[in-house]
Amino acid sequence: MRAFSNPDTEAFLMSRQFLLSLLLLLLAFPARAEKPAAPPILKTGSSGPVVEDLQRTLNSLLKPSPGLDVDGAFGPNTAKAVRRFQKDNKLPVTGTVDAATLQLLTPPTPRPPAVPSPEAINGEVLSRQPADSLDGPPFVSCKAWAIADGQSGKLLWESSGNKSLDMASTTKIMTAYIVLSLARQSPDVLDETVIFSERADQTGGSTSAIHSGEQLPVRELLYGLLLPSGNDASVALGEHFGRRLAPRGTDSESDPLFLFIAEMNRQAKKLGMRQTRFANTHGLTAEGHHASATDLTKLAHASMQLPLFPAYVATRQRGAVLRSGDTGKRNIVWRNTNRLLPIEGYQGIKTGTTSAAGACLVSYGRRDSDALIVVVLGSSNSDARYLDSRNLYRWAWNQRIGSR
Repeated sequence: MRAFSNPDTEAFLMSRQFLLSLLLLLLAFPARAEKPAAPPILKTGSSGPVVEDLQRTLNSLLKPSPGLDVDGAFGPNTAKAVRRFQKDNKLPVTGTVDAATLQLLTPPTPRPPAVPSPEAINGEVLSRQPADSLDGPPFVSCKAWAIADGQSGKLLWESSGNKSLDMASTTKIMTAYIVLSLARQSPDVLDETVIFSERADQTGGSTSAIHSGEQLPVRELLYGLLLPSGNDASVALGEHFGRRLAPRGTDSESDPLFLFIAEMNRQAKKLGMRQTRFANTHGLTAEGHHASATDLTKLAHASMQLPLFPAYVATRQRGAVLRSGDTGKRNIVWRNTNRLLPIEGYQGIKTGTTSAAGACLVSYGRRDSDALIVVVLGSSNSDARYLDSRNLYRWAWNQRIGSR
């Protein structure tokens, strides 16, 4: 707790800090002599100290405060607060920080208040918070978590579980859910050949390392999706299956990838995922792409009911053959990013990491005849998501044992 707190002081420091951050950003991109450079634009996917200053400023200026996490990641909640600020100030509501928005976000610099005397500071009695309780769930680094019964899917406990957050590559659970739901109806789809497109090959982020023109069966590509968290594999599957998932009357020229994403949102609605919306197949940061921890327990439970899904997400490594042309072929190996799998009792599901989402994990654990689904979103780093999850499992198992 600060030794002295004054709203005018905080407003002064905040505005000066925000202006300094913006000045440094402008100096990094100097204007050309013949044409002034446009002011920087902050938008979904932006990150760093400037975004932290933006979040502090929005928390200060908006009444009531949006309560943004000052994490330096421009995600859906920050965009929502920017839209609210723009609406309040009669600006075009875009959710991005442009020149006009910046001008209003940086209020006139107030006169700095007088510094209190040493006697006032040194004589102040500082309060203390209550001691940590010995009851309740463990302390965790994640922004939100949820625990559900692995067999029934019933939500058992949560913290900020209904808050919409970036979900990173946990998105791919839905991508796999749709393909494996098709396979349950028509097993032959797993033997269909997928030829990698240039678009799939050029998808950024985590990759299955398949090249444009290479081909493999759907059943193998699903490993490339779920083990190394292949963003490229998700695009290839979306392109391959999108058109057959489209409602009747859909324009035959529609992009099959967009049709697949539309199906992801239809399935989310059917599963009752009310805080979830998909904008892509992989989970890279995008406007309007978010989920809640409780929603992801619903998706995980539904996915684990599919005959083949549990085996895929429990696989620690998989080798496959990629073919190209008439005779070309090469071997490839994929290893699972889920570091819980080597530990007895944990049976997979999916990791996810972006700067906006933090470290995320949807996992399934079994102890004797009992099973749990644990979701953590926004853990502070990769190691923390596993510690958060294991601590939540241990606490939850003890609650289950104590209630019997």
